[in-house]
Amino acid sequence: MKISGMGLSVGEVAARSGVAVSTLHFYEAKGLIGSSRTAGNQRRYPRSVLRRIAVIRIAQKTGIPLAEIEEALSTLPDDRQLLASDWQRLSERWHTDLTQRIEKLTALRDQLTSCIGCGCLSMHDCPLRNPHDELSSKGPGAHLIEDD
Repeated sequence: MKISGMGLSVGEVAARSGVAVSTLHFYEAKGLIGSSRTAGNQRRYPRSVLRRIAVIRIAQKTGIPLAEIEEALSTLPDDRQLLASDWQRLSERWHTDLTQRIEKLTALRDQLTSCIGCGCLSMHDCPLRNPHDELSSKGPGAHLIEDD
């Protein structure tokens, strides 16, 4: 990444973004952000990196895996500030996946107290959900909880 002007030091980016220096180095090693080097071999980041870091942090807080964040960010130019339209594309990309995860977690939460899916600990509930132990043909373990 080429940076015009002096750019921000790693300490300045850490202070302004609220992200630890070690995290910035990790993001850079993963290709999520980029920097250039001064003649004295110090990192310098463009101001636009602050918005990119904000997007990464928001995505992480919603549970999006880092690999998916990296893939999504790779579709954006890294030589300019992220725009509202960029965020719109990213959020639309992740919306369906997040909705599906929420539905799976809600179903898991709702089944948690009545059945372990059927492994089986509930002799009262399981004959209704697993008549004649039909799930035994699938082998040991919980089979009523959808696998990923």
